[in-house]
Amino acid sequence: MKYQPLDPAIFINNRKRFISNMLPNSIAVFVSNDEWPSNGDALHPFKQNSDLYWLSGIVQEDSMVVLFPDNPDPKFREVLVLVRPNELKEKWDGKRLRAAEAKAISGIGTVVWLDSLDALLQGWIHLADTIYLDSNENDRKASAIRSREYRFIDEMKAQYPLHHFMRAAKIMKELRAIKSKEEIVVVQKAIDITDITFRRLMKFIQPGVNECEIEAEIWHSFLSQRATGPAYGSIIASGDNARTLHYVSNNAECKDGDLILMDFGAEYGGYCADLTRTIPVNGKFTRRQKTVYNACLHLHNYAKSILKPGISILDYTDKVGEEATQQFLKIGLLKKSDVKNEEPDNRAYRKYLYHGISHHLGIDVHDLGTRTAPIKAGMLFTIEPGIYIEEEQMGVRIENNFWITKNGNTDLMKNIPITVEEIESYMKR
Repeated sequence: MKYQPLDPAIFINNRKRFISNMLPNSIAVFVSNDEWPSNGDALHPFKQNSDLYWLSGIVQEDSMVVLFPDNPDPKFREVLVLVRPNELKEKWDGKRLRAAEAKAISGIGTVVWLDSLDALLQGWIHLADTIYLDSNENDRKASAIRSREYRFIDEMKAQYPLHHFMRAAKIMKELRAIKSKEEIVVVQKAIDITDITFRRLMKFIQPGVNECEIEAEIWHSFLSQRATGPAYGSIIASGDNARTLHYVSNNAECKDGDLILMDFGAEYGGYCADLTRTIPVNGKFTRRQKTVYNACLHLHNYAKSILKPGISILDYTDKVGEEATQQFLKIGLLKKSDVKNEEPDNRAYRKYLYHGISHHLGIDVHDLGTRTAPIKAGMLFTIEPGIYIEEEQMGVRIENNFWITKNGNTDLMKNIPITVEEIESYMKR
């Protein structure tokens, strides 16, 4: 890992939270993600299972976490499973964690090597009544590939058909949505790295630069600050490219007079930042660009004022939609007749704002959490309204990250330039 070691108290506390939700005499087993083949003999860069990382801080492949709080043998109540280090393999693929190193990262006192697990696990499961197994219950899941966690479920159900099986993911969805203060410290580090990078970009961008050169600056800035890298594929969208929400080609020339929408964020310590800013390529907004930008900023600030404990994402989105309607009337995108004749399921404002306003953020960029239940203190959200105008070949989006508290919300990106005046002033330097 490139980042500095995190406080293991983060993961110790996370395990305590999960264990407190387990049934009596139950065992929970979490497995790491697959290593996915690319082409030839190559593999895609390994990405750890988010639930396993949340519980342990371990990013190494072929790892497992076993939680059995009622195990009669206290040393096996929390177990970390790792691949046994192999000197020959390490010459080819690099160093693997030693037991002491893994204990320091995770705070788990017992490490078992994977090649000796089977006999131990069988004995533990024979003592337990209930087995918690994990699965991907992110509402945005789209892949049909049967990953390791699902194959493990099949194996366990075949081997222990008379046990009672429970969904670990149902508990994780509730717990991971609520961020501790210690987790927010790590998120803030990812945000601070992103802040420094954005300021660097404002000095770098000028007419004639290519979007891919901007992406290269992001990579350089992130890695030089010990981030793992981008938390997701950076969107560097100049001109009309900004109307494509997940534009990742990043290969066009940035032209004088155009805006450039940049949606990027660092990953640090397994946690993600998610920033979007839209700035003028030449450093100066036109009058129309300023009007549209300020309308978007108004929506951003309005959303910030109502994203508080008690409201649901659905109700919140509806309220922001009402405010967007008024803003779009004001800047000439909608007419009163458009609003009068709109369909309830296809509001008029959706022509210019066709995505959600907020999503959960954390270990995953689109993190676990509910859309229908009331928002709770401790949740971490983006706020990212946008305005996309086909007729003007223009797209604007503004995004900050907010930690919800019992008294409202805290803007973790409050120090990052956001107003027209702040952006223009910084780009003049």
